[in-house]
Amino acid sequence: MREAEPLQQVERTYIRWRGRKLSYYGGCDYFRLASHPLVHQAIREGLRRYGLNVAASRLTTGNHQLYQELEKRITQFFGAKSALLVSTGYVGDLVVAQSLAGQFSHALLDERAHIALKDAAQLLDCPVLTFKHQDIEDYARTLRRCGREARPIVLTDGMFSHDGSVAPLRAYLKLLPRDGLLLVDDAHGGGTVGKTGKGAVEVAGVSRTRVIQNVTLSKAFGVYGGVILCSPAWRARFVTRSRLFVGSTPLPLPLAAGAVRALELLQRDKSLRRRLNDNASYVKQALQVAGVPGPATPGPIVSWHPRNAREAASFQKRLLAADILPPLTRYPGGPPNGYYRFVISSEHSRRQLDRLIEVFAKFHAAKPL
Repeated sequence: MREAEPLQQVERTYIRWRGRKLSYYGGCDYFRLASHPLVHQAIREGLRRYGLNVAASRLTTGNHQLYQELEKRITQFFGAKSALLVSTGYVGDLVVAQSLAGQFSHALLDERAHIALKDAAQLLDCPVLTFKHQDIEDYARTLRRCGREARPIVLTDGMFSHDGSVAPLRAYLKLLPRDGLLLVDDAHGGGTVGKTGKGAVEVAGVSRTRVIQNVTLSKAFGVYGGVILCSPAWRARFVTRSRLFVGSTPLPLPLAAGAVRALELLQRDKSLRRRLNDNASYVKQALQVAGVPGPATPGPIVSWHPRNAREAASFQKRLLAADILPPLTRYPGGPPNGYYRFVISSEHSRRQLDRLIEVFAKFHAAKPL
């Protein structure tokens, strides 16, 4: 991997690139709350009222009522019993793993899990077994390998960012021993999927009793920070047992104020979720009518894997001709040639979506994908 070229976002759904204004389907700002004027207003007001930084751990002098307010709002939004705010979503997985080290006999990891979960698995102080991506049969076989007395913890993404698919959490829990645990990194699903945006847990319709759901505030909510959704008992353990939590400074207070406002907006303005779902359905249905192959996934993501570098270059040329920035994604554990991931937002115009559909349809007609 190499460092990506700098980009400047303009007008919420466009990017300035080499002097050109192009439609932007990169990033994961699903509701474009990162550029919402009311979120910006809350951040400015937070800076004025609270200053920038508490400059201390929450276990010393760095706790603040705003963090507690944000955690309360988050538990209400997700319907969880408790929440712990951490600096990033990535850190959330590590905090959980540090706190649970030595408590489980085995860690089971989806082979396409985010690298944060792969790092977390190494901190659990137990054997790590990998199962095929969202494969229930292989998951069951891997559980059997652990033995009858095993106490496993399962690590998986909630909504997978490469294609918008959602992990089969209900099936995982059904096969999981009663004292097992499911750690779900739902950075992309939290706020986006499910009837009310509660993420993969809501899509699966499962209880949170044996589930720890980690979400981020930097994607659907457009701000920054990570959140661990769990029981009060687990929260108390994370606060005292994770070196990463104990020794780190929490997110800047103005960003916490912005996150409170973002949560309010998503709860109050139902049109945001409706537009996101409508836009994603519009694109996926149009591509299906055009014969463009692709999985039926609930997330607002359309992905395509080129077969070789020549095909990737040809598609890129067509996208640029249509004034669309080619969102070619190269990520650890992904295809060596990368893949195209189009993140549909609530704020993309119908004209922008039609241009994207047209590029896909014409490319498919000229040479089947």
